Parts: sequence; C-alpha cells; structure tokens
Amino acid sequence: MVSLDRVRNIGIAAHIDAGKTTLTERILFYTGRSHKVGEVHEGTATMDWMVQEKERGITITSAATYCMWRDHNINIIDTPGHVDFTIEVERSLRVLDGLIILLDAVAGVQPQTETVWRQAERYQVPRIAFVNKMDRVGADFFMVVQMMRDRLGANALPVQIPIGSEAEFIGVIDLVAGKAMYYTEDVMGKTYREEEIPEELMPTFQEHQEKLVEGLAELDDSLLEKYLEGEQISEEQLKKVIREGVIANKLVPVFCGSAFKNKGVQLLLNGVVDYLPSPLDLPPVEGVHPDHPDRVEIRRPDPSEPLAMLAFKIATDQHVGRLTYVRIYSGTLRKGSSVWNPAVRKHERIGRILRMHANHREDIDQARAGDIVALIGLKETRTGDTLCDPKHPILLESIHIPEPVIAVAVEPKSQADTDKLSNALAKLAEEDPTFQVRMDEESGQTIISGMGELHLEIIVDRLLREFKVAANVGKPQVSYREAITREAEGHGRFVRQTGGRGKYGECYIRIRPTTDGTPFIFHNKIVGGVIPKEYIPAVEKGLREAMETGVVFGYPLTGIEVELYDGSYHEVDSDEISFRIAAQMALKDAVMKAGPILMEPIMKVEVTVPEQYMGDVIGDLNSRRGKITAVDQDNRGKAVIQAFVPLAETFGYATDLRNKTQGRAEFVMEFDHYAPVPQSVEDRVRDKVAVEA
Repeated sequence: MVSLDRVRNIGIAAHIDAGKTTLTERILFYTGRSHKVGEVHEGTATMDWMVQEKERGITITSAATYCMWRDHNINIIDTPGHVDFTIEVERSLRVLDGLIILLDAVAGVQPQTETVWRQAERYQVPRIAFVNKMDRVGADFFMVVQMMRDRLGANALPVQIPIGSEAEFIGVIDLVAGKAMYYTEDVMGKTYREEEIPEELMPTFQEHQEKLVEGLAELDDSLLEKYLEGEQISEEQLKKVIREGVIANKLVPVFCGSAFKNKGVQLLLNGVVDYLPSPLDLPPVEGVHPDHPDRVEIRRPDPSEPLAMLAFKIATDQHVGRLTYVRIYSGTLRKGSSVWNPAVRKHERIGRILRMHANHREDIDQARAGDIVALIGLKETRTGDTLCDPKHPILLESIHIPEPVIAVAVEPKSQADTDKLSNALAKLAEEDPTFQVRMDEESGQTIISGMGELHLEIIVDRLLREFKVAANVGKPQVSYREAITREAEGHGRFVRQTGGRGKYGECYIRIRPTTDGTPFIFHNKIVGGVIPKEYIPAVEKGLREAMETGVVFGYPLTGIEVELYDGSYHEVDSDEISFRIAAQMALKDAVMKAGPILMEPIMKVEVTVPEQYMGDVIGDLNSRRGKITAVDQDNRGKAVIQAFVPLAETFGYATDLRNKTQGRAEFVMEFDHYAPVPQSVEDRVRDKVAVEA
C-alpha cells in the first residue's frame, strides 16, 4: 500500500491505430508487470484479451491494470479508439484523474482524437500528450503540436523534442532537464543513455526551451519575474509549474517517441509521475444526498472518510461471473462488508475484491480511497451507480451515456435458443449501456440497438462464441426521432363509466420545441388545485410514456417542452391511471397541431483518399445525400474529405469505398446530430408505418 500522493489513476486514449495498446504493453514490460512484450499485430497483447480483439487487432473493451514506477502505484485503463465503443472511453474518463492523449506523428489530430478530447473536457480531466510513431515515414513532431493548438484549442507545450525523425529517430532532448536521451535497439529499449546535448543541437534546444519557459511564465508570476530578470530557472521549478498547469487544465505537456520501437516510454512514465495528479491533487468529489437533492455532500480522498465509490463498468467473466468495476473516492472497502446503492435503494454485499490485470485477477482483503478495483457479489448495481456507506448516503454524478443510432432485428435460429438469447442479450446490455434491447410489440421481434454496424457485429459474434447462441440478424434499421416545429395546445379528457367507480381525468397542455436540444422539460403551472398535486407525477409519467412510442411515425419524440396549465378532476372517479391516459391524449392532440417532423441521425464522416480518387468519392458522398464541409490535404499528399451524411445512406459504405478506390481509402464515421429528413424520406417512412399498422 503506497500513500495516496503516490497513486496515479490514468487512461490512455486516442484515435484508432495510434498505438494505445502497444504503449500499454511497453509500460507493463518496463515496469516489470510483464516479462514479455505483447504485440497487437501478433494477437499476443495482454490488454486485448477478447477473441474478437485478437482477431481484428482492435481494442473493444477498456481493460484495467496496474504497475509500479518510481515507487508510485499507477492504475491504467487502456481504452478503445473506435467510435462504436465510445462508451468505454466515456465511462473510463468519468473515474480517472489523468489522461495520456496519444497522437500519430504522421496523421496528427484525427476525428476520434477530437471526440476523446471533448469527452476529457466534459469531465475536466488533466492531460499530457505523447506523439507516437516518430519512426514512421512522414513523422513530423512540430506539425502535430501545431495541430493540437489549432484543432483542439490546447495550450500544447513540448517538454521534449525528437533527435532525428523517421528511420533516423534515435532519441529525445529533455527540455526540462536539459539532457539528451539516446536509445539503443538491442535491449528492447530497457536502457537509454543520458548525455549532454551535442553542440550541433544546442541552438534547437535553446530555441525550444525558451518557448517552453515563455509558455510557463504566463502561468506563474514568480517564474515570469525570474525569466524577465534573466535568472537561471531550476529543473524543480519548471516541473512544479508544469504540474500546477496540468492539474489546473491550463497546459498540455507534449512528449514524443515510438512505443513499437521502444523509445521514449520511460520518460513518458516519468511525466505521469511528475505531472499528472494524485487523488489528493484534485478537488473533493461532490454529490447530493439521495433524500435531499438540494443538499450537497462532499467526500475527500481519505481512507478514514465515509465510503463513496462509483460503479463504472459491468463485465461478465466466465470463471467468476459478474464483475463490477468501481473507483473508490473516499473511505475504505473491506471484503464481506455491506454497501448501500441509493439509485436502487438496496444494500449490496461485497463477496470478493479483485485487483485486475486485463483478464487476470488478484484477490485482496480491502481497498481504499484512490483505488480502482473489481467487485464480486453485486447483483443490482448498474453502470453509473453510486455505492456508499449506509449511514452516510451520497449520490455521485452518473455517466453520460450516448443514445444508440442503429438497430437490427435479431431472432434465435432454433426454439432451443430462445431463452438463451434473451438471457445473453440481458447480460450484454448490462455490460454496455449503449447497447439496448427491446421487444417490438406489434411484430413480436427482438430489436437490438447500438452505436454502429461494427458495434452490433461484435455483439452478434459474442452471442455465438461466449453464450453459444446462434441468431439470425435482420437488416440495419435507422433510429429515427420525432420532433415538433412550433408551439401548440392540446386537450385530453379520459372518462369511463362502467357501473360503480369510473375513471376521470382531464388535462390542458401547451407544448413548444426546446431551444437547447434538451429531450424533455416539464412545467407544472396548475393553480387553485384544479388538478390535485398527487396526480401531477402521473401526468408527467403519461407524457414520458407517450413520447417513447411517438405520435405520428411510432419513433420516440424528443426536444419538447410541456406546460400543464389547466384540467379538472372528479372527487371519486379520478385516479393516477386516468391522468396518465389523459396526458397521453393531450400530448397526441398537441403534437398533431405543432408541425410534427421526422428527424434522422447524421454522421460526421472523414475520408482520407489518394487524390486521383477524390472526384469519385465526393460524387458518391453527394449521391448519399452527403453535405461536403471541407476538403483538405494531409502531410502525405492525400485528400481529406469531411462531410455530414445521413446514417440511412451509410450502410455498406466500407465495401463501396474499397471498390471505388482499390482499397486505398480509409474513413472514420461518428454520430454528430439529428436533422429533419427530406419530404421523400418522411413519406416513405409514413407509408411503411401505415402498411405495418
């Protein structure tokens, strides 16, 4: 057990193929956690332990591990780069204290880098950057640093500069220590030589150290004073100001190297220890009291404080069953103890506490503030739930979960698989909140929804391999949404006389589109008790239920603000069900007058293609109702086409693009926003709904 100031909870995040898993493998090797370097391309990476990850050479689930470096305990989460698995990054960032942003020295800032950056901004996670693949043809360290400033708005300051590049990349100059570090190939980069900076590199070093000190002087007055007076600034003072700048999210120090060629990794680890925060460096975590939402509760990262932790991932392990990954923010957790889950208002018992190393486990008796561990024995806890001391309840901020945008119908191949399928889907949905399962009441089909074609492909693959369930999968369906375009009023009156006690409820509502895209806002404007206050929650519930099934097309209704302003009730006949139904009737009435429209998911697409195929690719995107937003050139001389394309038009795009460019183009795609569909598409969907009805 090390003291809390020697704990670092970090993640590694980047675009696809920037080298995250390779970097993690090197870190584990140099810190002594593994004695053989695993390689992604050989399918031997420790962190990519799933069969699908080994086969495809991509990371699908975030894997947790830990290691020791300079007497510091570093907990690491290796996250996927593919946008279909964005929830893995989202939930990891929610519980991490620091992040290594990895960038490809040739490609620089790529679309998924921007997505990860936005997620890190949302949770205010301090960052350091590592420009990887400095050995590749076309590597340009300073171009990447400039891209970070231009595209990410980052205050990126190099703390190292490369010695040589491409095949000539042999080491780095440390601008803080004022030393040159040279790597030799023969010992897997385990050792490196620290030397004085050679004469020919001295002008370059002085130029970039001056820029570093100038950048730091803007953040610290005492450093500025010394700089203006021309005083010598010590390495310790530079490190102190860099650390403070990183923790305050005012600065991103940039390192460089080549993880695959074993160069620069130890210096990056030094950067993690020197610059990224320990749990003690960050503000105490805030939450609310579950029974008094206006009462703020604070928990300090102290093992003696009341227990508070957040469940950020559920996984199914074939050997030990259900694993719940948690980040402990305060207090001490002991094996066999009981904790309170305020979200479901239930006690949970901790069977075992495990430290994870990818899919290997190590039993421990207790864990404390600052630790990331997995628990066995929790039955009710879901992703984003808080677990706390029953005597000191607290509800922490949950995790932002993106909405799924694509759906397919799935059915078992045989009758024997029916029960197995529903159990397997329930387990997978428990693990992955962006994967949703529902029954279509009209068709009786099971509909699964996810973040993209690859996401659902992996789910179906896991059904077969892990759960031994064979399933038929239908064509992908788009998750449309309904919305309104103007303000309108609606009236709903539900009356039923059946002899004896009847049913009665009446509502008048006013609806308008929300201005900021919030899915649903409800205002209770009832005065004088025309609807008793005990029935107001039933009205809101009825509105939410009607929104789920939509009004015109059968798709969920979103972006709507509702005012309940009048109504009436009956002393004997009124009840909650009556007002729920009356609210649904009122919403349907109002929506039909409010200019209902159909919205479709729009994907942000970036295609990198040799220039000779550029015309074909742009023509193809236009034919898919795409809107070209930019055409640039990357530093390899390839065209980079950015466009917004409706999801409905992107199915099978990978195959078409390969055929049009002889396999020489690459593309990335992520969900961006919802937009109204053209009239022709709306008519087609309306006809389909009419036929099914």
